[in-house]
Amino acid sequence: MEDSKPAALSPATSYTRVRDDGSAYLEGSKCRACGTRFLGERENCARCGARGFIETYSLGEHGHLYNYTIVYRSYPGIKVPFISAIVDLDDGTVVKGNLLDIEPDPSALAFGMPVRMVFRGAELANADGLGYLAHFFVPA
Repeated sequence: MEDSKPAALSPATSYTRVRDDGSAYLEGSKCRACGTRFLGERENCARCGARGFIETYSLGEHGHLYNYTIVYRSYPGIKVPFISAIVDLDDGTVVKGNLLDIEPDPSALAFGMPVRMVFRGAELANADGLGYLAHFFVPA
């Protein structure tokens, strides 16, 4: 998969955003009361229960591999094996995404290894053949 120009693709999630300069990012919610960060939009804080103290922010792009699984069976049209990862971003947000540009082999992976978020075209398209812009992680 090549890095894609966001303007040519539709965001794959409701929290994927594209800036005027064409760069993509994930949007999250941050509780001003306790500082907890969440992926996507929130109205209330799931940690402290605060209401009306939520603000949106752009997630960082650097983090560390918290956990992963190597997927060998998936839906038709999805190439396997691939690495499904959970990443602790340096800004405190936890994000799930596929880890690319590394062999899907446990000997190539290390818990805590540095990773970086990238945006690329997803392998699948919609019924009209239009592609999606999705977030992934690569070794940093």
